Amino acid sequence: MELSITSKDSYSQRRLRDLRVIQRKKLKGNTLIVIEHNLNVIKCADWVIDMGPGGGNAGGRIVAEGTPAQVAKSAKSVTGPYLKKLL
Repeated sequence: MELSITSKDSYSQRRLRDLRVIQRKKLKGNTLIVIEHNLNVIKCADWVIDMGPGGGNAGGRIVAEGTPAQVAKSAKSVTGPYLKKLL
């Protein structure tokens, strides 16, 4: 998937640089584990582990896992409906 960020602010530019580094490492055959909340990053993942169902004491359990498309279809995933809009 193509990585792109339209914002010109320095945070977005750093984020795009970081994502390109991750993508290069992945293409070289490395296994990467990335903890991320940004849906534009999540949609590019090979595999997603969605933790929840809430934060803090209400979280910490796997509620969905699979490809981004599989997580998007999960009824238990809070992330799924938002991710579905981007796929």
